[in-house]
Amino acid sequence: MTRREFISLLGGAAAWPLAARAQQPERMRRIGVLTNLAADDPDSPARVAAFAQKLQELGWTNGRNISIDYRWSGGDPSLVRRFTTEFVTAAPDVLLVSSGSALATVKNATSAVPIVFVSVTDPVSNGYVASLARPGANITGFTLLEYGTSAKWLELLKQIAPGATRAAVLCDPSITSGRGQLAAIQEVAPSVGIDATPVDVRDSTGFASTIAEFHGLIVTISPVAMFRRNEIIALAARHRLPAVYAVRAFVTDGGLISYGPDEIDQYRRAAGYVDRILRGEKPADLPVQAPIKIELVINLKTAKMLGLELPPMLLARADEVIE
Repeated sequence: MTRREFISLLGGAAAWPLAARAQQPERMRRIGVLTNLAADDPDSPARVAAFAQKLQELGWTNGRNISIDYRWSGGDPSLVRRFTTEFVTAAPDVLLVSSGSALATVKNATSAVPIVFVSVTDPVSNGYVASLARPGANITGFTLLEYGTSAKWLELLKQIAPGATRAAVLCDPSITSGRGQLAAIQEVAPSVGIDATPVDVRDSTGFASTIAEFHGLIVTISPVAMFRRNEIIALAARHRLPAVYAVRAFVTDGGLISYGPDEIDQYRRAAGYVDRILRGEKPADLPVQAPIKIELVINLKTAKMLGLELPPMLLARADEVIE
């Protein structure tokens, strides 16, 4: 064997393993998604599409180098517990969780699986994270609401119904965020000239029978309100009540006006944190972030049905007007 042939053989032997390694498929990373919506909720496709699309932009394609496993709880606590057990047993690389109630269940079940949350209000007071800047442990994510936003709902109601003096505030007093939103609303109520009366959204018989007594309606953010939104929208229409909602989905489903965070944008931003965790960063080092996109959405068809002439300045400010 000549020296040249020997060197060629060595070169080929060294190159072969490299070529073989290059042809090996990428390691599949597993992502779990536990959402508070039902699979057939009209808002579900846009949220999961935004999440998957952003991941793809960051180099993660479902079926190629990631496997995304979705679970839809529809707000059912028993399903949340069941799906939590399934995910903790499977131990995915990252778990995306929406809603505070689901996050509380998951937090109690694992301190090992990295968790990114969306659609959660006041995670510090609820004990989900140590602080916004340094969440600690295995949890970080994106808050849904700052309580100061709640005061804007009452101001909007006064703009669209100047003669209103009594408003029902549909809220869930059993959760910290429900009490926090109500407190922010009632704090500004005297200056706006509206008496803001809390009505428990969990008591469907109660709010259905008392809602007609008011001049207007404010619907705060809560899982119960989200799941009952068609019922709430129908009641507001039946009693011809101008209503202000915290979530855009109410308006696209026929409600009058909403002012609140873009929840679809939260799923896009969450994909960025999932990417960083898959690449080695720890949730404890990723600060919890507040909403950066607050949108005003108006359903003009509903306004006309209610006989409301909305102020031109309000229409001009809207991010979206549904005709």
